[in-house]
Amino acid sequence: MNTVDAKRVLETALICSHQPIQIRDLRVLFSDALGADTIRTLLEELQLDWAQRGVALVQVATGWRFQSRPEMREFLDRLNPEKPPKYSRAVMETLAIIAYRQPVTRGDMEDVRGVTINSLVLKQLEDRGWVEVIGHRETVGRPSLYATTRQFLDDLGLASLDQLPVYDSAQAQANAFARLGEDDPSLQLNMALEASADDAPIFELSSPRDSAPTGDDPHEH
Repeated sequence: MNTVDAKRVLETALICSHQPIQIRDLRVLFSDALGADTIRTLLEELQLDWAQRGVALVQVATGWRFQSRPEMREFLDRLNPEKPPKYSRAVMETLAIIAYRQPVTRGDMEDVRGVTINSLVLKQLEDRGWVEVIGHRETVGRPSLYATTRQFLDDLGLASLDQLPVYDSAQAQANAFARLGEDDPSLQLNMALEASADDAPIFELSSPRDSAPTGDDPHEH
């Protein structure tokens, strides 16, 4: 099979998939006749082929997928104008703390936020599939250790935590998602990193329909 045909097979499989696909699974398309390095090279060529289009080929934590570009969001929203569920500032801040300081206990999060974290905040994040308990700290009470999931990375369009922007202070880290919550508290898919007025990177997340086919907590202080 020549390069053009191989790229066409990869392109078709990725467009038709409802989930990201890992390279080892893409090799099945060719009965393992193409190695992982070759497939990666073809994927990178496909990225260039789609560079000027409204849809991009990206690598996320669980594989490769096609998704719409952030600048297409305002147009896609016209097809689906319904409002997504909202997440409170407390949820956004807690998620940011876990993302930047994981693994962390509930006590660690409360030290950073300076307030008690309601159990419903953590439950919301767990139910959404963004955080999980990965163990327990060997101390009094053996508190649970929380970390983000691969689903969290996929939903933000990231391949790894290393792609999160760097902040100089814990407060800036905690505010990263909170500022987003003020503008678009739904915390949806496909994170795009942009510069704020002071040139510090901020988060801008698009809606679920921007990905390939694939409430405020009243108890919180």
